[in-house]
Amino acid sequence: MDSSDPDIVFDEQGVCNHCHHHDRRVAQIPAFAPDARQQLESVALRIKSSRRGEYDSIMGLSGGVDSSYVAYLAHRLGLRPLAVHFDNGWNSEVAVRNIENIVKKLGFELQTYVIDWPEFRDLQRSFFRAHVIDIEMLTDHAIFAALYRLAEQNRIRYVLSGTNFATESVMPRSWLHMKADLRNIKAIQKRYGTVKLRSFPTMSIWKLAYYQYVRGIRSVSLLNYIQYNKTHAIRELSEQVGWQYYGGKHYESTFTKFYQAYILPTKFGVDKRRCHLSNLVLNGEISRDAALAELQKPLYDDSELAADRAYVLKKLGIAPDDFEIYLRTPGVPHSDYPSDESIARRLIELTRRLRSA
Repeated sequence: MDSSDPDIVFDEQGVCNHCHHHDRRVAQIPAFAPDARQQLESVALRIKSSRRGEYDSIMGLSGGVDSSYVAYLAHRLGLRPLAVHFDNGWNSEVAVRNIENIVKKLGFELQTYVIDWPEFRDLQRSFFRAHVIDIEMLTDHAIFAALYRLAEQNRIRYVLSGTNFATESVMPRSWLHMKADLRNIKAIQKRYGTVKLRSFPTMSIWKLAYYQYVRGIRSVSLLNYIQYNKTHAIRELSEQVGWQYYGGKHYESTFTKFYQAYILPTKFGVDKRRCHLSNLVLNGEISRDAALAELQKPLYDDSELAADRAYVLKKLGIAPDDFEIYLRTPGVPHSDYPSDESIARRLIELTRRLRSA
């Protein structure tokens, strides 16, 4: 990590706040407790006993390594989750094959939630016009909204999540925005969009609170119950379910690859490899020298970049000249538009205090 994170702070030993944050969070997860195995079995039993219909849980399945390993772990634990794939129009062929292999070999039922493409395209174009950094919050928001909605419809109390502290604790706050900020999404769409949001899955922070505290739906990060190692997970998935790697974190989506490997570094000066590699260093999977060497490699092969750029711009209906203007225009903070982030963070902190009391 470096000063591309404007909030980075180093102590007198030269250790940054991200390392301290990682150490604190990892020390709190069940995976490193003496009774880690018992805790994992206990949460699996709790999920199984909550079953009131055909499924005991629900999980998003993107074809990426984290969600795929959650599916694999759920199978090993004997859970019966409903697998849901959110198709936003940007799936890579590798991701599609991974999903097909997982549900077939693990015996899970798959439900594909297909987004209304003209509506979603208009939303993405609005976020381009707004010049905010987290264009990907649209997909993340819709995934969570769809999962909770389907959980309620199917009387499911547990959402299996691929989030984990071991490989995701390092992430500067300025590099993204709160995914549940529906007010921010609606404000940007109202200002720059050309269509009304009719079918796009949404969930306000108040709706999330309803799901969690009234309907009793809980998110469970299964990967925090094991000593999760991404390198080992990739090897195991490849051997057991024929899973195939796609080249980078979240590169199972063509748009995400172009966004992370080209838009972010070109427009915002952000190379997300820094945080992804930092997490792997802190998790003991690679050395710091190996990570620094990886950062010296180009983000994109020239011919691959040209092909992806042409594909993304054509699919979004953005003229090349307009895209160049977009890249040269300074970014705008999400907070320049109406937002519920400050309220949500206070609610999260209050919930954390109540649970620890």
